[in-house]
Amino acid sequence: MRPCGGFYRRNKFPAPAAILEEAMAAKPLTLTIPEVLADELKSVSEDYLLELLERGLREVKIDRALELYGRGGMSFGAAAERAGVPASDLARSAYARGLLPPFSSETLREELG
Repeated sequence: MRPCGGFYRRNKFPAPAAILEEAMAAKPLTLTIPEVLADELKSVSEDYLLELLERGLREVKIDRALELYGRGGMSFGAAAERAGVPASDLARSAYARGLLPPFSSETLREELG
């Protein structure tokens, strides 16, 4: 198994790639991206690219789930499930975006530390 990315090591939880590698084999992927982006990424390591994709995918999932929640399209719990994150993580992201998750003040203090 490849080492976890720095973000995940610092926060002491397994990187999604580490979890995925245990569940399935790696698969090559070919993308066509804008030249400016390709130039910026051509000298970075594969581990860096994987961490970038993992973190980016996680953030996009959270953004989309919170957008649906904010429009009343789903419950907060369903949004967390859709994003694939614990409700406490989604609550932090919601607050950062100015949304109020449906928790009491006491629960929020406990969850957000």
